[in-house]
Amino acid sequence: MNNNPYAWIEESLETIHRADWYRSVKTIHNRPGAKVILSGHEVINFASNDYLGLAADERLKQSAIKAIQQNGTGSTGSRLLSGHLQLHRELELMLSSTKQTEDAVVFSSGYLANLGAITAIVGKRDLILSDQHNHSSLKNGAILSGAKVIEYPHCDIAQLTEKLHQERQNYRRCLIITDSIFSMDGDLCPLPELLDIAKEFSCMLLIDEAHATGVIGKTGAGCAEYFGCTGRELIQIGTLSKALGSLGGYVAGSNSLIDFLRNRAPSWIYTTALSPADTAAALAALKIVQQEPEIRQQLWQNVNDLKQLIKEHLPNLKLLPTESPILCLHLPDAATALKAAKDLQEAGIFAPAIRPPTVSTSRIRISVMATHERRHIHQLVNALKAIQL
Repeated sequence: MNNNPYAWIEESLETIHRADWYRSVKTIHNRPGAKVILSGHEVINFASNDYLGLAADERLKQSAIKAIQQNGTGSTGSRLLSGHLQLHRELELMLSSTKQTEDAVVFSSGYLANLGAITAIVGKRDLILSDQHNHSSLKNGAILSGAKVIEYPHCDIAQLTEKLHQERQNYRRCLIITDSIFSMDGDLCPLPELLDIAKEFSCMLLIDEAHATGVIGKTGAGCAEYFGCTGRELIQIGTLSKALGSLGGYVAGSNSLIDFLRNRAPSWIYTTALSPADTAAALAALKIVQQEPEIRQQLWQNVNDLKQLIKEHLPNLKLLPTESPILCLHLPDAATALKAAKDLQEAGIFAPAIRPPTVSTSRIRISVMATHERRHIHQLVNALKAIQL
């Protein structure tokens, strides 16, 4: 027996290195934007989830500063103790208005929103059907709930239906969980079909709108609006940290659901409330999304320009199917992905390698922003041509 109970840590790190799975942080030395300083060099940023370029918007900064001046830097406690601010309620009302739901509740992160909601609404006597490509927060929320968890093949409605036929009758409650935009693929969940199946088998349906809020739909409300499913019964979860340029998470749904979560979601009840600055910044971002659709239109113009240039100049590039600002280049293994990311960075492009266990197959993930200029997109295409993927 090894006398050092921590020896396994070094051994595990060695295994991670051998598999080309090792990860390390990359320091950004300036404010977020289409161009950033990385490792002392200016690069075009295709790694950010700041799709609308709002994280550095002066209006968000001024809103955050004003909130700090009025309310201090921290919320000082959970919402049920000393941490509830009027700002929190204003943000929740704005979110429910955006999502066209009866109410919403704000969490301190999107991860906590998923953990809290899932563990509150299902338990040991229940069943969860989870898309194989779901985000870690959905998967971990499912595990922590204690429910029986069955993964179905990515966006495979036929397999989901078959599993429900086999299993649904054996459980008290059933919850289907899925990302709306899959963050490491870029495609959309088949929401209308999922809603129909949920109704047929008496299931609840939860969608994670993290990468959809502010991005898709006529007003940027997300996947439900995009598919014309606004008003149908489902649970909508999302973050404030991507297109909205702030931090935090939310759940939007019926009055009874939100009231229940305020009483039963542990990651809301026992966590310090979202800071005044983050709350105010997210509120300002939502107002911009509603009032300035041209920012979202510019984002989609950039996405379409990039797709067209790739089609014209790189017809053999293996792009995963996408309906979002996320474009992923499929690569054979982790080593190839790491080299591609390094070569791109040397060419002035910051686009990260995504590897197992985050995804089943390695890839380069490109995320487009509204603040990218056409020359930035051309430089990306030229860099991709040069490294010959």
